[in-house]
Amino acid sequence: MANEPLQLNLGSLRSAMSLTLHTHHASRIWHGRAPAEGRPGIIGLNGYLSVMNKMKRGAEQDDPYSDWWMLRIEDKLADTKTRLQTLREQVDQALSDVPPALSLGENMNVQPVKLPLFVNAQLGFMAVYLLADYDDLARKLILAHHTALIDRSTLERWLNDGAHALRSLFSLAQQYRYSGTTRDDFAAKNAAARAAQEKFGELPQDVLEGTRRSRFAPPLARGNRPEVPDADASEAVLADGTADAAAQDDGGAKA
Repeated sequence: MANEPLQLNLGSLRSAMSLTLHTHHASRIWHGRAPAEGRPGIIGLNGYLSVMNKMKRGAEQDDPYSDWWMLRIEDKLADTKTRLQTLREQVDQALSDVPPALSLGENMNVQPVKLPLFVNAQLGFMAVYLLADYDDLARKLILAHHTALIDRSTLERWLNDGAHALRSLFSLAQQYRYSGTTRDDFAAKNAAARAAQEKFGELPQDVLEGTRRSRFAPPLARGNRPEVPDADASEAVLADGTADAAAQDDGGAKA
């Protein structure tokens, strides 16, 4: 009896992921702020993830401007990580002043918020890790203030410094726009390439040639005219009931 080839109809890989936040400060950064009369909106992590999904789609379509933006965001992520690490070293130094006879446990929220994650871009995941770091940093800062290791002004200054670093990252990403061009357009020096250069500016030659790309850049798909990438169906979303922030943090530390 002849052996027939085995047909395997495999689907896509999926992994359930969620992010648990313990502080109101981190929860605000996730949500951002909707625009209101007299004040502009502030993009949150969920909005940033949406932009990263679109940016990756643009890079897949051989848009050199999307590649350029991925490099800029990757550099900004590294800078944000360094800033948060500096703050972590400062709060760890403050907590090191606790006398050996006193034991301080983890400062955890009794009712944290759990957010489901649907992320399709590696540069999106890197920002998720940074928000988790900030949430941990905020818990330690609140504990340090509760136990009289830092004063109120230091607490607020360090919390604001960390939040500003993350919002600066998100604000940069918000400026991204898909150009609708490919490297073939630039090689042909056609009207689409000229219009993109006029609107978005000149590109570094190595980026234009595709020799310098983000380490997380997707494989190039050349030879097909790109379509404007829509928001991916699996962009980061919030489950019903998670819109409310975690309980106010200042009461979270227990002596």
